[in-house]
Amino acid sequence: MAEPSPSIDLGVLAAWMDDEGLSSGPLEAVEHLVGGTQNVLVRFVRGGQTFVLRRGPWHLRPTSNDALRREMRVLAALAGSGVPHPALLAACPDDSVLGGGAVFYLMESVDGFNPTVGLPPLHAGDAAIRHAMGLSAVDAATALGAVDHEAVGLGDVGKPEGFLERQVPRWLSELESYARHEGYPGPDIPGLDDVAAWLDANRPTSFAPGLSHGDYHLANLMYRYDGPDVAAIVDWEMCTVGDPLLDLGWLLATWPGGDEGAVGGALSVEGGLPTGAELVARYAGRSTRDLSAIAWYEVLACFKLGIILEGTHARAFAGKAPVAVGDLLHATTLGLLRRAIGRIAAA
Repeated sequence: MAEPSPSIDLGVLAAWMDDEGLSSGPLEAVEHLVGGTQNVLVRFVRGGQTFVLRRGPWHLRPTSNDALRREMRVLAALAGSGVPHPALLAACPDDSVLGGGAVFYLMESVDGFNPTVGLPPLHAGDAAIRHAMGLSAVDAATALGAVDHEAVGLGDVGKPEGFLERQVPRWLSELESYARHEGYPGPDIPGLDDVAAWLDANRPTSFAPGLSHGDYHLANLMYRYDGPDVAAIVDWEMCTVGDPLLDLGWLLATWPGGDEGAVGGALSVEGGLPTGAELVARYAGRSTRDLSAIAWYEVLACFKLGIILEGTHARAFAGKAPVAVGDLLHATTLGLLRRAIGRIAAA
């Protein structure tokens, strides 16, 4: 069964915006943005200003609203920082306002493009710009990891103590929880147990806590039209205070250049990107964090992302996600685990 047709009560939304003092008049040019498999995005214009509404998926998960509330806090806290992000315009943490039991927020419409979907002529025609785009992705991650989370009021977001120790059991437990989806036969992911055992045996003994986006790859970056710089990091639902090196590991785990689990799309086709080694060197040049165990973070990213994507596969069996999307993401999960095994062999 496919996802239900998008249904947001524009009258209710307009009334709420009136109460918040957000422009006036009818909501015009309403457009449901597509491309992701998770949360709902609706762009519209009111009073000459463009807004983007973000709420959880039509079939809310148990943690959907809490994740969106955390996003609201993080985006508000990042205002004025050097981290490229969509500006938060207004937040509604009350799940009774919009209907459907979903919280939501409004953010600015980013003037940029996603490089996995397509490239403007400037970027498509210049390999040097594409190379710089890869380095800019590292720069944005470094800027996020450098934020003083205590100073910006996010000291209680996440639990950094024991963060690395919790990762493997936390995500194996998540995988087990998918049994709640009717019709799901259970995970069939070769190599998963071996990767989990390696992660436990080779875990770094310490790290410096900081903000981590949690799903850091090219599909969650918007780039400026006039050059190689990142315009905004988007999709903050997995952000936490943990180990920022996991963002670099995530970028490496999904980096174009290997077929297994890569997230590159149009940018990957054009080529010219820096190598994984260049990404690590760029990070090292802009951070004092110890990168000696970066292979561990890359393997953890493959493991964690693979389990997350398998969740959509499980939901598809229960009619809560399109079957074609579930099948595609399951194939990606298998690729990510093969990539992890290859990285372990090379470590």
